[in-house]
Parts: sequence; C-alpha cells; structure tokens
Amino acid sequence: MPTSRSSSSRGRPRASLASRRPRPEPEPAPELKPKASQKRRAAASPATDFAALATEAPHPRGAALHRRSTAAVVRLLLEEEQKSQAAALRAQGAIARAAELVATALERGGRLIYVGAGTSGRLGALDAAELPPTFGLDPARAVAVLAGGPAALRHAVEGAEDRAEGVRRAFRRLEVGPRDVVCAIAASGVTPFARGALDEAVVRGAARIFITCTPRAAWAVEKQVDVLVLLAVGPEMVAGSTRLKAGTATKMALNAISTAAMVRLGKVWRGRMVDLVATSAKLRDRAVRIVAELAGVEREEAAARLSAAGGHVKLALASVLLGCDVAAAQRRLERAGGDLERALELKGTSARGEGRPRTPPPPPPRKRR
Repeated sequence: MPTSRSSSSRGRPRASLASRRPRPEPEPAPELKPKASQKRRAAASPATDFAALATEAPHPRGAALHRRSTAAVVRLLLEEEQKSQAAALRAQGAIARAAELVATALERGGRLIYVGAGTSGRLGALDAAELPPTFGLDPARAVAVLAGGPAALRHAVEGAEDRAEGVRRAFRRLEVGPRDVVCAIAASGVTPFARGALDEAVVRGAARIFITCTPRAAWAVEKQVDVLVLLAVGPEMVAGSTRLKAGTATKMALNAISTAAMVRLGKVWRGRMVDLVATSAKLRDRAVRIVAELAGVEREEAAARLSAAGGHVKLALASVLLGCDVAAAQRRLERAGGDLERALELKGTSARGEGRPRTPPPPPPRKRR
C-alpha cells in the first residue's frame, strides 16, 4: 500500500519563508572546491575504483595503532574527531542551502526522504525519527529509506547497499514526487543504493541533496544534485571505518540541516521547541517551563493554559501573549502560517520582548483649572 501523505498542513496559509529568513552571515571557512583537472579525473574514473576513495585510504598514524596503549588509541581517535567539525564548517554554505531546500519542500506539503546504507542510512533514520517528537512534525513528512529495510537498523544486511533496485521499489511505494526532497547519504559516495536514489529522484522530479565524505565521488555527481554537501574528513584511523570521523561529520550536517529547516518553519521560538510533543514526564515539565518562562507567568497558569490548548506549547503561548482565548489564538496562528513570531508582529506585539505584551502607560492626569 502506498504511504499516504499527511494533509494536516494543507490548506493552511503560511507566511512566506523569505519573509522570515535572516540575512546570511559570512562563512568562517571556504568550501572545498575542486580544480578542473580533479573534476576531469573524477568523471573519467570508474565509480567502482574503491582504492581511489579517500574513505578507503590508510591513515598515516594508523599503522602502529595496534601497538599503542588504550589511552593512546583513545587520544588519537578523539584528536581525529576535530577534523569532523572542521569539515562541517567548511561545508556550512552547502548545509544552509540544503536546509532551505528542506524547509521549502516541507512548507509546500512535501516530504524529507533520507536514503542510505549502513552507518549513513542509520544516521538518516535517526534524524527522521527525532523530528516528530522534537518539532511536532508529522512522522509521514520525514521518511528514511534504509538499504536492507528496517532490519538493517540493528543488523547488517549483507549486499543490500549494492542493490539499487531496492530504492526504486521504495520510491514507487512512497510515490516520491516533485514536492519531495531526497537526501542521499553515502560516506564513500559510490554506494549503488544511495546513487540509485539520486537517479530515481531525477526521474520523479524530486529535489536532491547528496551528502558524502569523498571529493572524487562528489565531483562526479555534482551536476545531478541541487545541493552537494562535501564533508572532506580525510582517511579514517581505522581505514574504511566510516562510522568514525565520517559518521560524526555526517551527523553534524544532518543535525544542522533539519534543525535549521525547523527554525525556518517557525517550530523554534527564542531557542525553545514550541511544537514539541510532550509524551513523557520530562517533556511535560519542559512544556510547562517553556510557557511559564516565555510568557512570564507562574507555573500554575502555564499548566492551565497548556491544558486549555490541548498540550500545544505554541498555542498556549499565543493565547497568553496575544491576550485572547485559545480559539482566537488558533485563528491568529493560522493566519500567520503557524509562525508565532509573525502572529505577534501582526498583533503589534514585539516578539523580542520579555514576558507578557506591554500595555501602554495610562494618560497623565488632567490639570485642574
């Protein structure tokens, strides 16, 4: 049975993303750009030339790893992890473009579809699983397609990454289309399952993001994708073990892409997750604290407002800050496209102020004649 799309966000007016996007900030480090000769070699080299991949290369400091003490091994591994953040920072421009692409797709009623195998696929599945409780996103809007299926989350499914037909079947089942964005993840850049997702996304007209840690593979497909995120972390301390630096850098990129997209969609306000789904004692307490702190009310009133709003943090906040009941707050949020900041601006309330909206001071007493 084809997976049906959520219609919960359809038919509701939304504020334009462009109207609430901040000005871009300068990047501290440039993205890694290939030379023309490197691009020619990448295009001419067969994708199956595994020995040429940076992720397969031996690390210069890894040869004597087995002779070192446990403390020395740990130190070397952690020192190498610093390169993960450096690689992500170099790619921050591409990561920001990917976040905008995801936000636009979700705003238009599309889905974010992660595709990958092994560690790359599991990281995509992890990100997709965390978006609904953290940001209140409909689970049908963030989907993970993992080589080998759900069983591959816990156990390796041998050979699944080499079978591109698996992703084609999954895309047919999901009815992937032009409103969706496909984010293919492959540390090596040559995994047939991930590359097959890009091919199928082109056919179906979906937007395409490719995340990889291998420059040669990245440059070979850059014309096929809308956004290429290259995380050039270099060789692993254990050659080929991309769950190390490559995995860390990929997780950082996915965190930034999805979180920035949720910010753009108005699901974060003043650093709080105002669309969280409170399904545990910790999250229920967090919801009360968010309303109390951001609305400037006592916990008792915050809890009462949350109860009246059906547990929806953003709606409870809107009812307090706009000075109206829940039904009126719901209507104003809908007019603002679900964006609390915009709802407050439309009301004439400063969204950057603290606590309740300020009331104008009383007029000065009239002088007696």
